[in-house]
Amino acid sequence: MSTDEMTAVSTRVPFLNLAAQQAEVSDEVLPRWRELFETAQFVGGSEVSSFEAEYARYIGVEHCVGVANGTDALELAYRAVGVGPGDEVIIPVNTFVATAEAATRIGAVPVFVDCDEHLLLDVDAVEAAITARTRAIVPVHLYGQVADVAALRVVARRHDLAIVEDAAQAQGASSQAGRAGALGRAAATSFYPSKNLGAAGDAGAVLTDDPELAAYVRSFAAHGGASRYVHDVPGMNSRLDAVQAVLLRAKLLRLDAWTAARTEAAGRYGRLLSGMSGVQAPTSLPGNDDVWHLYVVQVDDRDRVSAEMDAAGVDNVIHYPHPLHLTPAYAPLGYRRGQFPVAEAAAKRILSLPLYPHITAPQQERVAEALHEAVR
Repeated sequence: MSTDEMTAVSTRVPFLNLAAQQAEVSDEVLPRWRELFETAQFVGGSEVSSFEAEYARYIGVEHCVGVANGTDALELAYRAVGVGPGDEVIIPVNTFVATAEAATRIGAVPVFVDCDEHLLLDVDAVEAAITARTRAIVPVHLYGQVADVAALRVVARRHDLAIVEDAAQAQGASSQAGRAGALGRAAATSFYPSKNLGAAGDAGAVLTDDPELAAYVRSFAAHGGASRYVHDVPGMNSRLDAVQAVLLRAKLLRLDAWTAARTEAAGRYGRLLSGMSGVQAPTSLPGNDDVWHLYVVQVDDRDRVSAEMDAAGVDNVIHYPHPLHLTPAYAPLGYRRGQFPVAEAAAKRILSLPLYPHITAPQQERVAEALHEAVR
């Protein structure tokens, strides 16, 4: 390894720095974790119920039901709005597989549609995809900004469909219609460690204003019963544990400050990349207040650019390299290459740059310099 390569490795800009977040909350979290270990109150309890109430208040909904992970949250939300075997759920083709996987686990059929220029669900494409079997529309609030739910509501009312938000990447984001997670009949979110509000492992939640829907989710997630050893339906086991709730409560208190830091960093990237030939910076849908879960640029010859940045000591990731219709898991649905041109073109060009609340200006300058060297 050359001297330059050794220097690049030793001073890498990481894609994500969770250690800095943990350092901020450790003095608060570690004693509370010790109390949990001493009392052995790991499942349910006051920490979980307190977090559920605090997060519901933060999002602006009446009910939050903590569950084991974001994929379970999606499945439970789908079930709660009436999605069953053979029903269709309209989903953007450029999303993480869990959005579709949760429908498949029920026996429902994911119906893929293209995205718009902001890489959010294309409202016109949704209208064209509706059939007699459609039960729900799933706007994915991708990369930290809110899909056009106001327009989707018009479509949903016209066809008597439920809106189920996938809000895993937009905790705290808002639009003219309101805050992500409070815009549909139900919303699902993930607290995977890399999310803006992240746990120490897997965790998730279902959000709603509907008390009956919330009760259904809570019951179904507890083996199909509202009380112990009473099972009204065959359910599942998906519960938020107290260890995760302690960390999430501490981080929730800091989420707005971390969002402000992300926004400042995104603005700095915007200035650093302004006028940089060969780089298309992200744009926001008018009226959106993004939380910048990811900062995604578009470049030609993306794989080479990514490799050169990596060699220069700058971590980068692709979210996501394959639209879902081109993955082996969903090939049996029969979609063809070229059917979703916007998503397919973007998948070849998108590149996520390092972005987290504690990223420094010098680190971002290194990222911009590495990107500039790679694209020119």
